[in-house]
Amino acid sequence: MTDTTSSPQGVSPGGASGDPIRRPVFVGPHLARRYARERRFRLLGLASVATAGVILLILLGSIVSKGYSAFWQHEVDLDITFSAEELNPDGGPVERETLLRANYLDMVRDALKREFPDAADDRRERRMLYGLVSPNADLALRNMVLEDPSLIGTTQTVAIKMSDDMDTFAKGFIDRDLPEGDRRVKDREISWHDHLEAEGRVHAAFNVDFFTTGDSREPEEAGIYGALIGSILTLTVTLLVSFPIGVMAAAYLEEFAPKNRFTDLIEVNINNLAAVPSIVFGLLGLAVFLNFFGLPRSAPLAGGLVLALMTLPTIIIASRSALKAVPPSIREAALGLGASRLQVVTHHVLPLAMPGILTGTIIGMAQALGETAPLLMIGMVAFIVDVPQSFTDPATVLPVQVYIWADSPERAFVEKTSAAIMVLLGFLVLMNAVAVLLRKRFERRW
Repeated sequence: MTDTTSSPQGVSPGGASGDPIRRPVFVGPHLARRYARERRFRLLGLASVATAGVILLILLGSIVSKGYSAFWQHEVDLDITFSAEELNPDGGPVERETLLRANYLDMVRDALKREFPDAADDRRERRMLYGLVSPNADLALRNMVLEDPSLIGTTQTVAIKMSDDMDTFAKGFIDRDLPEGDRRVKDREISWHDHLEAEGRVHAAFNVDFFTTGDSREPEEAGIYGALIGSILTLTVTLLVSFPIGVMAAAYLEEFAPKNRFTDLIEVNINNLAAVPSIVFGLLGLAVFLNFFGLPRSAPLAGGLVLALMTLPTIIIASRSALKAVPPSIREAALGLGASRLQVVTHHVLPLAMPGILTGTIIGMAQALGETAPLLMIGMVAFIVDVPQSFTDPATVLPVQVYIWADSPERAFVEKTSAAIMVLLGFLVLMNAVAVLLRKRFERRW
């Protein structure tokens, strides 16, 4: 008879009568190796997370370090004389057409020449002197006079935006110690800047125009407002098209469609569409919406439809997952009380699955907000100055605006590009945060 009472842990005692007793097997070394492998795996996991975090911090640090300066703009205070001879030559009632035709740029140049009379006689120096301020400085004066005609005939101290090169120099991005031939700002311009700064005429102000104006060829005048409105209009079309179609398709496939080869083929194709490169949807939109249906090029309507096609698979997959998460007992109880299949879905299943559906929809919309390639194919890469007012007006979106500015040669557009990326990332983080809050607030665990 085999004695099993004294067998150590991990030892298999002998079986039937007459079988030899197995030798003891000590598991200590095996456990030690397994624990060592687990510790190594954990360390590798932590190292991977730390590496990803460091790379993310480097990326964000690079963007912020290049873009934070775009949120302020240097201005110079000039004594502008709003000449009555120029603005109201007839001396009668002030007419808006006369104010619109007036030469406000000469008023800015006269103020600069009064400040630096020694540069007024040399043509080359005059051109450099006029380059201290933005070429569009006259627009600010025109708007001032249109809002307040009582300025006519007076001299006012007006804050005028400096040019992109002088603003870059004032922010310290151009080294004055470099040889004159190696920098865009010349010694004469630096001396004028130092003179104005010593008089307290140069100051930095929050760049409100960055958020309130459209694109411009001049970096100091360029803003993201037009692209922001274009993004809102485009995403509105995307949401209005993709959300109802995606939810209805998911509800049909999950609750009503028979399980056969045809529905299996549809499900496979939906999953495959979610992995199709986005530029393919742009080609589809170019062929169908623009060439076949004749929709306006570079319009939020066409862009929204293209992004809706791209977003549909994401919404359908997320909606089906949310519908599957609803317990079958909910359906059975409603059917047992006499509800129809449609009433079960619309009155019970969809409301319970809506938090998950909304979460997937917001994530899909966030993905659409960051897309550029499909919109380039339908012409939304055009230079758009005016802010779009409707779904058919020419427009661009934030990612495309970033692409346009990144391709511009001016140094000042570098900070504009990074600042626009910061705004875009802010919107993406906000949308994902809303998705997380909705899931935590309304999600039910069964």
